[in-house]
Amino acid sequence: MFNSGANLRASLRASWRRVDFRGGAAYTFGMTIWFASGNEHKRAELSAILPQVELRVPADAGLAFDPVEDGDEFLENALIKARSLFRLVKQPVIADDSGLCVDTLDGRPGIHSARYGCVGDVRLGDAERNALLLSEMEGFPMRGACFVCAMVLLFNENRFFAVQETLEGELLREPRGEEGFGYDPLLYLPEQRCSVAELPPELKNTLSHRAKAARAIAAWLELQNPSGL
Repeated sequence: MFNSGANLRASLRASWRRVDFRGGAAYTFGMTIWFASGNEHKRAELSAILPQVELRVPADAGLAFDPVEDGDEFLENALIKARSLFRLVKQPVIADDSGLCVDTLDGRPGIHSARYGCVGDVRLGDAERNALLLSEMEGFPMRGACFVCAMVLLFNENRFFAVQETLEGELLREPRGEEGFGYDPLLYLPEQRCSVAELPPELKNTLSHRAKAARAIAAWLELQNPSGL
């Protein structure tokens, strides 16, 4: 059983290196962190914010990974994914759970965003989910909505750092934009005067809910000294 003693310290030493950061010595990840996802879009977004890290996903090692996400909140599901992958790889893991919450729908689709409208094990594609959500919102003038991302960096079953962030906007009446994925074409950002799917990738990696959460984790990593754990 992996624990918080010598095995944890050995695991961290295998994944960290000492580097010069902004003119001073700091600890940052220099090898591998596992990412509990099969979504290559998410992996690309996270890699852009954590360039020092080699993010590995279960498929890279041929691991079957499809945990049952039966939590009631984003953070619960992120922890379920992180702990499930940690039990397989016994190394630090990043996991996230995210979704679109619509005010008028009492926060739906929320934690069920990826499975919204699915029948049995058959999931809808992005365009189909978006069309379903827009049909459900027909006739509603109040369009407030936000993306939510809970992200966890887990070192063992009981030791983790977690953050939850949002990207606030309004639900459009039809999709706009070709960038991004998922519900990105539906969320309009008044300050940017465009949908999330119309943002250039580099700007999305500054504004998005996942980017904010990932930057919080990156900032936390920069403060750590694994040799003292």
